[in-house]
Amino acid sequence: MSGARSRRKGDRIERELVHRHRELGLRCERYPSSGATRFRGNSHDLDLYLKGPDEAPLVFESKARRNGEGFVTLEGWLQDFDGMFLRRDGVDPLVLLPWRTWAALLAKMRR
Repeated sequence: MSGARSRRKGDRIERELVHRHRELGLRCERYPSSGATRFRGNSHDLDLYLKGPDEAPLVFESKARRNGEGFVTLEGWLQDFDGMFLRRDGVDPLVLLPWRTWAALLAKMRR
């Protein structure tokens, strides 16, 4: 995929994630020139504000693959579970959640 097409795809995925969070009533913003600059010393994709505008946001990276390369195995392992912990020796565990679990957790936090 060419650089411009890749950037457009990334922008589209980031806008979708912002929209999904806003549908849940949360403030979420695309990071300016995500990945291309080090605005405020970082280069992530999304800022998610869980507490309020004065709180530091959680920062997220987003990845998308047309053919699911690298995701298919994870999706197979996850299947119908609410989430999965992934741990490599000597490294902090990762947490993988399907959108339905993420949305439910965010809704419970806001109550």
